[in-house]
Amino acid sequence: MPLIEIKNITKNYGKGRGNFDVSLSVEKGEVFGFVGTNGAGKTTLIRQMMGFLRPGNGSVKIDGLDSWADSAEIKKRVGYIPGEIAFPDAPTGTAFLKRQAELLGLTDMSYADFIIQKLQLDPTANLKRMSKGMKQKTAIVAAFMADSEILIMDEPTTGLDPLMRAEFIDILNEEKKKGKTIFMSSHMFEEVEDTCDQVALIKDGKIIAVKSTREIKHNQDKVYKIEFTSHKDYRRFLTEAFEFSEQRETQNQVLVNVHDKDINQFMAVLKGYRVKFITEIKYSLEKYFKSLY
Repeated sequence: MPLIEIKNITKNYGKGRGNFDVSLSVEKGEVFGFVGTNGAGKTTLIRQMMGFLRPGNGSVKIDGLDSWADSAEIKKRVGYIPGEIAFPDAPTGTAFLKRQAELLGLTDMSYADFIIQKLQLDPTANLKRMSKGMKQKTAIVAAFMADSEILIMDEPTTGLDPLMRAEFIDILNEEKKKGKTIFMSSHMFEEVEDTCDQVALIKDGKIIAVKSTREIKHNQDKVYKIEFTSHKDYRRFLTEAFEFSEQRETQNQVLVNVHDKDINQFMAVLKGYRVKFITEIKYSLEKYFKSLY
């Protein structure tokens, strides 16, 4: 049984908004990325997973518990970062975190202190006057401090600067090494590629693809950029039986598509040319995403 199982979830707000017949599964110890543009339905699904929204149809089970019927128990077991942070009335970040710890029955705050130091957060600041980035850091500490086995996060790096985003990725990869099960929505392709085992792409409330990030990174269809030392060689190479995705005549450059099975033939042909440089243009999650959109 998957640790997180989403079956035929639908929440129809009308005019094509919501999510429609969404089915996904996340295995224990897997880091699952959920990618889509704003308004695609990411937050709606995560709120259904946490029991804040009741699905119109379908069901979500987390560790065998129904997300709607057992939402109170799920909230105890899951570390959660909401997409829109609205803190309850508390004078400081420290007071808020202590209150959260009491609700969770948490007495050891050592891991919370570690995350606070890692993110360079001053939790003694006034909660309402915190910057967006500080509020995001406080929400991250609240989600991680109980060392929960399951983490569900909606755009967790929103408001973080590049340095703090890198620190967050380090924390997340450490959680991954512990065998945590993580479900994370994001619009940052690189952070999904760097952390996730699987990624689902959602468009207009519907899942259009579920793909292994390893499979995307090791795509067999490669793109190579070649620059020739002479314009004559550049023109002659264009007569070869290859698929060219781009031609840059003023630079004597071509972008050529080559499948792995044809690489030996490709290299053999190149021996007959004076090449200034050749480089592989890495296939990425972002390119895959754009090709589907």
